[in-house]
Amino acid sequence: MLYAILCYHDEHAVCAWSREQDDAVMQKLAVVQERLAREGRLGPVARLMPTTAATTLRKDREPPLVVDGPFAETKEQLLGFYLVEVAGLEEALAIAKELGAANPGGSYELRPVANFFDAKAAAP
Repeated sequence: MLYAILCYHDEHAVCAWSREQDDAVMQKLAVVQERLAREGRLGPVARLMPTTAATTLRKDREPPLVVDGPFAETKEQLLGFYLVEVAGLEEALAIAKELGAANPGGSYELRPVANFFDAKAAAP
């Protein structure tokens, strides 16, 4: 079963980290990522650029409106995600707890992933 682990944090706090602080967090996260990769349970991992680089398509009108920035003003922003292959929610929670121990603050949202398209299967 695939689970997405969505990483939320106050991007102002994260962007305020020194290069050394950011590198230290990324090194701690890499320990968990490398283990999951060796076990064949780690899918794509992505760190998103800040919301200042975002563009939103608002579909609540015709024609749709394109605006700079994120959809909503919130205290925490989606900063990135992991896709992990696990037996179920308990295993996904265990991984999220490991990642949380390496990354101070913020929160993780866990969601099962329904795969509607398999690019590997569709490739010639």
